[in-house]
Amino acid sequence: MKILLVDGTVFGRKTGAVLQQVEKYIQEYNKDLQLELLYFSDLKHQILDGSPLNDDMKLMVQKFEEADGYVIASPIFQASIPGVLKNAFDMISPKTMRYKPVAMIANGGTYQHHLVIENQLKPILDYFRCLVTPNYVYTHSDHFDADNNIIDNDVHNRLRELARVFVQYCEMSKNLCKEPVDTP
Repeated sequence: MKILLVDGTVFGRKTGAVLQQVEKYIQEYNKDLQLELLYFSDLKHQILDGSPLNDDMKLMVQKFEEADGYVIASPIFQASIPGVLKNAFDMISPKTMRYKPVAMIANGGTYQHHLVIENQLKPILDYFRCLVTPNYVYTHSDHFDADNNIIDNDVHNRLRELARVFVQYCEMSKNLCKEPVDTP
């Protein structure tokens, strides 16, 4: 299975640091999963305005289409997910992520912003009919040292648990038909 780990921002390093840690934990539970990190900061983004997509956006859409599961990581800015992440979701077909496992991770500057995951990111993933794991991890600036290493043991434990549940969702989804039932 191909798993796309998405760093859904062009700013900062904490989101990527958390995603890299989750990548390690997923590998501990299942070395057979093909993991790929996609950093939005490496792409030339464009706003979805009806004009043809540039090569970076075509590549991003292709990576979403080819993946069998996702770990979506997002910072929370101004009590919201970044525009580049929402814009990316707008570029992919609603069927792209259907019945595929997804885990959510976010980080922010206040502890109250964890609700953004429930109130903004999860409804988008529900619209795509993803198999969203019931546990997500939210980190705060206090959980990192000056080099963006996670220093909070509870965060490590929650990331390990997220990885464990995500790997189980990957196993459960292998035999699930991704196509809708045809109706007459």
